[in-house]
Amino acid sequence: MALNRRRGWTLRCAAIPFGKLFNRTAASSSGTGCTSKLFVGLSYDTNETALKDAFSQHGAVISVKVVCHPTTGKSKGFGFVTFSSQDEAAAAAHKMNGA
Repeated sequence: MALNRRRGWTLRCAAIPFGKLFNRTAASSSGTGCTSKLFVGLSYDTNETALKDAFSQHGAVISVKVVCHPTTGKSKGFGFVTFSSQDEAAAAAHKMNGA
């Protein structure tokens, strides 16, 4: 997704399945692999609303989190997107990688 001049944010992402980030399968609370959660590299001005809007086009998004600095509240340049299924997460990672 490119620059949206009216809203003033830019979304550039590199979506990686969270389990592959550490080269292992992380267990979720349901006991299955946590590959429906993506690690996303972002521009520093991306907020959670923009992140959810961008990824909702590729599947049912359960939650989004932009990691922010505790004192300044500014984005650290990465976040997480959790989808309802592993297939949706994989499709979104493929389509949004480098977008």
